[in-house]
Amino acid sequence: MVTQEYHQNDGANLCRHLVSAAETIPTSLAVAVQQSNGRSVKELQYQEIDFKTLHNKSDCYASALQHHGLKPGMKAVLMVTPSIDFFCLTFALFKAGIIPILVDPGMGVKNLKQCFIEAKPDAFIGITKAHVARRLFGWGKSSVKFNINVGGGHLAAAVTGATSLSRVLKANAINAGKPFTMQWLDSDAMAAILFTSGSTGTPKGVVYSHKMFEAQITALKNDYQIQPGERDLATFPLFSLFGPALGMASIVPDMDASKPITANPEFIFAAIDKYQCSNMFVNPALIERLGQAGEQQSHQLSSITRVISAGAPATISSIKRFSQMLNSGVEVLNSYGATESLPISKIGSNALFNTTEVTDKGGGICVGRAIDGVEVAIIDINEQAIANWHNDLCLPANQIGEIVVKGPMVSASYYQRDSATTAAKIVDTDAIRHRMGDLGYLDSDGLLWMCGRKAHRVDADALPATHNQAKRYFSIPCERIFNTHNDVKRSALVGVHVAGKMTPLICIELKQSVACSLSSVLYSELRAIAEKYPQTQGIERFLIHPDFPVDIRHNAKIFREKLAIWAQKQIKE
Repeated sequence: MVTQEYHQNDGANLCRHLVSAAETIPTSLAVAVQQSNGRSVKELQYQEIDFKTLHNKSDCYASALQHHGLKPGMKAVLMVTPSIDFFCLTFALFKAGIIPILVDPGMGVKNLKQCFIEAKPDAFIGITKAHVARRLFGWGKSSVKFNINVGGGHLAAAVTGATSLSRVLKANAINAGKPFTMQWLDSDAMAAILFTSGSTGTPKGVVYSHKMFEAQITALKNDYQIQPGERDLATFPLFSLFGPALGMASIVPDMDASKPITANPEFIFAAIDKYQCSNMFVNPALIERLGQAGEQQSHQLSSITRVISAGAPATISSIKRFSQMLNSGVEVLNSYGATESLPISKIGSNALFNTTEVTDKGGGICVGRAIDGVEVAIIDINEQAIANWHNDLCLPANQIGEIVVKGPMVSASYYQRDSATTAAKIVDTDAIRHRMGDLGYLDSDGLLWMCGRKAHRVDADALPATHNQAKRYFSIPCERIFNTHNDVKRSALVGVHVAGKMTPLICIELKQSVACSLSSVLYSELRAIAEKYPQTQGIERFLIHPDFPVDIRHNAKIFREKLAIWAQKQIKE
């Protein structure tokens, strides 16, 4: 098959990297998908595909989708579990100029329905389970014209009221094997819609352009020094797509990517060992789970040379435990960013370990230095929209404010959410700055420190009866101070109303071995800790909660809004 030569003036398309890999390393492994099917580790099976076949097959899929009636500019929900079909379909959509809508199934039925109402997809491409849910909950009912069922055969397609993917491909058999003419788009044109998880608010559709994807690929090449020929243990579907674009094989373990805490560590270790993975992308929940399993089994990840962690801050203790499996000198690279802008900054685990004392004393979590091409600024904390950027907005070093970022991977808008776009975006000449919704500060050395979500701060009123002063409290600095107590597993700052005044309160989740019977002693000790630090002075109320509500993906983002409602009910004024 003759591939197309790329010229920058032609436009943009993420798939140009796949075309290049198919030419330069055609027979190299592109994707391997682990399949357990209820078997033991010894009986694991793997589906494999090389770069040339992936390119040719995605061409075939793109042609078939177009023949089926999907046209450039249409939007297609893609709810397919990690598989060869997932990769072929995703690259096919990009090649055909069809806009994939990628959602996190873990966001819940109500949020999923709202996502589809906003995105107005033209097509719904999913596994049988997704189509059953689509019919049951009416997802995309008002806009979807094409329903394509992946896997399960014709019977499953009939049950779901969808056309099977195999039938779509068969109908276009006459064109199978012919090169597909890839769509070249303006670099700023909408290439995909990625919905935020909703773990810290309502899910919003982030508009991705091919320029954003290109910036992310460049960052992975330059700042993370990923080389062609590497093999990546890919535990997050979106990140796994970057593998083939980097000439790196994506090794996908058999796990629920929306619930990493349920992953079988033995399956993951088996995939790494079989393919001698050099890179792995993990979130804090997986770092914790794999670290515990590795410690129990004395397992070593001898082939791994780089670990990238993102999604939420992992704890120092879990990173240290996990690092025991790595060769000397191999670090966990902790990345900071969001769906709207990723990556923004990074810090290696060795440097992170050296910040422990500052963090434990309320200095926030160090998330490192901005990567190449990214500009980080701190602005005053307020809820007002800012239309245009000017440098006078910047706060000086070591002053906490809202984190604002600028760079080629920063999104310009949310889809069909004009008010959210206005609130989060600032026009800066010919670029867009994004307000992260996170609070933090830049120290005098240019390192970025995160102090929690803007929505999670507590602006306390003065309480004359207890001599408290009006004061602003930040979640991470306060919580990390209280987490130093030996009996505390984790803590959460919330605001409650006492005598009509906003008052800070700390919810406490105890370690499993600790009983609640000595709560009065614990509260007394926590009050003493609070008085030691300016960040926590004035905090006098504490409540023990049996099990914090957290997001299922990271098992680290605490739903403080739910805790605040619970805590308010406990208050007896």
